[in-house]
Amino acid sequence: MISKKIKYSLTNASFIRKMFEEGERLRKLYGAENVFDFSLGNPDIEPPKAFKEALVKLALEPVPGMHRYMSNAGYPETRRAVAEALAGQTGLPFSENRVVMTCGASGALNAVLKTILDPGDEVIILSPYFVEYKFYIDNHGGVVKEAPTTDEFNLDLNAIDAAITASTKAIIINTPNNPTGVVYDADSLAGLGKLLQAREEELGHAIFVISDEPYANIVYDAITVPSVFNHIKNSIVVTSHSKDLALPGERIGYAAVSPNIDQVDLLMEGLVFCNRTLGYVNAPALMQRLVAGLQHESVDIAGYQEKRDILYNHLTAIGFKMIKPQGAFYLFPQSPLIDDFEFIKVAQKFNILAVPGSGFGKPGYFRLSYCIDKQIIINSLPAFEALGKELGLKP
Repeated sequence: MISKKIKYSLTNASFIRKMFEEGERLRKLYGAENVFDFSLGNPDIEPPKAFKEALVKLALEPVPGMHRYMSNAGYPETRRAVAEALAGQTGLPFSENRVVMTCGASGALNAVLKTILDPGDEVIILSPYFVEYKFYIDNHGGVVKEAPTTDEFNLDLNAIDAAITASTKAIIINTPNNPTGVVYDADSLAGLGKLLQAREEELGHAIFVISDEPYANIVYDAITVPSVFNHIKNSIVVTSHSKDLALPGERIGYAAVSPNIDQVDLLMEGLVFCNRTLGYVNAPALMQRLVAGLQHESVDIAGYQEKRDILYNHLTAIGFKMIKPQGAFYLFPQSPLIDDFEFIKVAQKFNILAVPGSGFGKPGYFRLSYCIDKQIIINSLPAFEALGKELGLKP
């Protein structure tokens, strides 16, 4: 009935969704307050006040023709607003002609990959990685090459260098990272830029760095996310407003291309074409009009930081080992059991739902998403203590 390839993918696709569905089952049995579901990165907070005000104003004072077709790249005024924000961040001469509005970061990433990949081209992804990257690369005939990060989940330039071949077309980085919360610092990005420049000269073709940045405004402890555009010539940013404006269901994001890329106009033409022919046609019109004026807005991250600190401090105190997240809203602790799938099964005995690290290409770990109600996190702490005792953890 369906292709063998898709049937295989359905069987092996999403640990996250499987855990979410298990959560639905357990909530019916035990009540929502007694199930501690850390499986899905679905923001529990509402969009900022400025978004609501803009939405009401647009509803009461509609722009004539606001629901009609538009340029496949998106409204010029929206792309201009994004470009002005990027120019302010980077000091580079961004214009609306370097931005394509997309159906979220995933739509942007698929459009970019379709634009640059020929069948058999290799794309390097860094473990642990967002689970869908492999499918997106496969969608467009690419070949996945995995490279590990360091023990602290930072860029391992030696591992990246070893993964590069004559067929390498791109590297996907994700900062702040899902699932680890690590932010790649400026020195790491500069080092990657120098490495790629040397390898590009050797191989005779560009290697694009696609930086996936939906969490760029969700950072803690006065950390800033350095711009890949300032450190890597052949760089493309894909992002969305799912996290910084808490709009995951609205599917609004963009792809921005460095003005320093050779033949950048041709690249942009391809990107606009692929955005159309993939079937997205254009990003949602209403959301484009709204986010144009919200490029400097963000949800209040203080609540996320509080949840991070509650969970991180408690889990480390009872013996779990992990890197403290600098951004996003995930913890990525080591599994007390070698088999992270087995650990997930044990955790379910205490109504704790997490995602195995194997799903992110990093066996021996597990992911907790803390963008959930704070009271659920507080309620979960005794369950984590009981889980730790069963597994023999010591403070």
